[in-house]
Amino acid sequence: MPFTPSKNLVVAAVALGIGAAVWWLLPGATSTTVDVKVPKLSPVAQAGREEFRGNCAQCHGEYAGGTDQGPPLIHKWYHPNHHADAAFFLAAKRGVPQHHWRFGSMPPQPQVGDRSLQQIVQYVRELQQANRIY
Repeated sequence: MPFTPSKNLVVAAVALGIGAAVWWLLPGATSTTVDVKVPKLSPVAQAGREEFRGNCAQCHGEYAGGTDQGPPLIHKWYHPNHHADAAFFLAAKRGVPQHHWRFGSMPPQPQVGDRSLQQIVQYVRELQQANRIY
């Protein structure tokens, strides 16, 4: 006999879903900055840190922990299984429409070249590893 949820169970599940959605949309309901442990960086990541500071930190924070203008990259959503390195390249080249956060869309960053992007991604990945994102 197949499981048929009762009307009360369906109503409770819908109410829980609506409540979670409303909570998610409330200003300040989710943290937009994180504390970041900064490890000893490889030479490539050290170069990436400088590129990140000059091109990304204004919105994403000096250590990719986020600001009131952009999300933290030290977050499970930016795990390599969810956002591969290529996603960072595409984000810088094409921009990104708003999807995970409420900061608006990220504009393209045409001033950042491929070598700088490789260094930036290495910097972010080393920070993520040190902060147990993966």
